[in-house]
Amino acid sequence: MSSARGIQRKFILSRFDSETTSAPALGAGVEERWMDLDGARMRYLRAGSGPPVILLHGLLGYSFSWRFTIPALAPYATAYALDMMGAGFSDRPHGIDHSMQGTAQRVLQFVARLGISSFDLVGTSHGGAVAMMVAAECGRATAGPRLRRLVLVAPVNPYSAHGRRLAPAVGSPFGSAIFRALIGYMRALYPYWHARMYGDRGKIPADAFEGYLAPLAKPNLFEHALSIVSSWTKDLRELEAILPELVNVPTLLLWGSKDPAVYASSAVQLQRHFANSRLIVFPGVGHLPYEECPEEFNRAVVEFLIAADAGLAAGLRPVNH
Repeated sequence: MSSARGIQRKFILSRFDSETTSAPALGAGVEERWMDLDGARMRYLRAGSGPPVILLHGLLGYSFSWRFTIPALAPYATAYALDMMGAGFSDRPHGIDHSMQGTAQRVLQFVARLGISSFDLVGTSHGGAVAMMVAAECGRATAGPRLRRLVLVAPVNPYSAHGRRLAPAVGSPFGSAIFRALIGYMRALYPYWHARMYGDRGKIPADAFEGYLAPLAKPNLFEHALSIVSSWTKDLRELEAILPELVNVPTLLLWGSKDPAVYASSAVQLQRHFANSRLIVFPGVGHLPYEECPEEFNRAVVEFLIAADAGLAAGLRPVNH
């Protein structure tokens, strides 16, 4: 019986691995580009012109996450949306450091390679935690790129109890074994898991499931995810230690009130570390406000990052919450 189950699982894995899925089509004016970092290729999207804004996705996300945000930023800024190394359609090199600190260092390498002198940074979920690590590194540096402003979208943080428990459990030897056993079924399970990230499932974009499933055909995506969660507890300790260094960074915090992944209740405690900050909570919205309420989300981000510089504040409608 166990032999039959093994054959069935190999068949499912074979079907899963053999599916060839290309990256979703890009919107008008969005360019796909590549950069060599540490002997591997990292994919990123570029659009618009103006002050640089770098967009960091969350765990199991990629640049696709920002498909509604990039067009909103492009008239006022040069938007760069990364596929973090190991995620999306970037290479998945073995042995790479996927800790928050290691990922932050690669973001800074990316910025330096592009010759960017100052930039704004937007990060969501795990990418939000990485963004805070980047901000701390920029604050310590006596030379190099300068971080202007920070947008944190439901960022992983030390004050959300759910994240403190779940990720280390998945990253444990037992949790990892269960996770790997489910990989062959992930294409069937993913819509259920992804739908749980929304406060209102009626607002899931039509392209969401296929778009997020696309990189799963590229081998070792889940090894990348397991590598991240395996250092989760240590990363959260390091993140909490650097938070006092971010006190003077102008910061916008955006959250959904029904976020099931990083609880909105952690937002107030996190905000205490930012003296110059604003917190916006979108009522009834889940973990992905840039998809569930893109117009409100984009308006808030544009007002914060762009309007003051461009003198366009009078032409933007206020955000109602």
